[in-house]
Amino acid sequence: MISRRDAAQRLDISLEMATRHGIPSRLSDQEFDELAANPPAWLAQSRANRTGKRPVWVQLTCDICGFTESARPKKWWPDFTYLSCDDHPQGRLPEPLPGLARREVYGVGSRFIGIVDESPSAADDTV
Repeated sequence: MISRRDAAQRLDISLEMATRHGIPSRLSDQEFDELAANPPAWLAQSRANRTGKRPVWVQLTCDICGFTESARPKKWWPDFTYLSCDDHPQGRLPEPLPGLARREVYGVGSRFIGIVDESPSAADDTV
């Protein structure tokens, strides 16, 4: 059995879309395989409309412990230099390269802090 969330990730659609189109909260592997092999019109249209510019799901991985989770990317997320679980001390990550400033971005996934190393002028623009 797979969950609706897992099905949405495998089908590369949002969880909201899966719910809206009646994908049940639990599917057997056989039901999922049938859905993927013979997509209904709404799923075929969704796939045809994908531009590939922005992913529906991203895999977040802690650079300290390796914990991973899939999450919906947010438009406001910058390009992260590192990701770490929010309970790790930041001193366990490498220092920023000379001339770069470090900032932390909270609210990434369910438990991550995004670390961004950037030129000081870029850091001033985001405050």
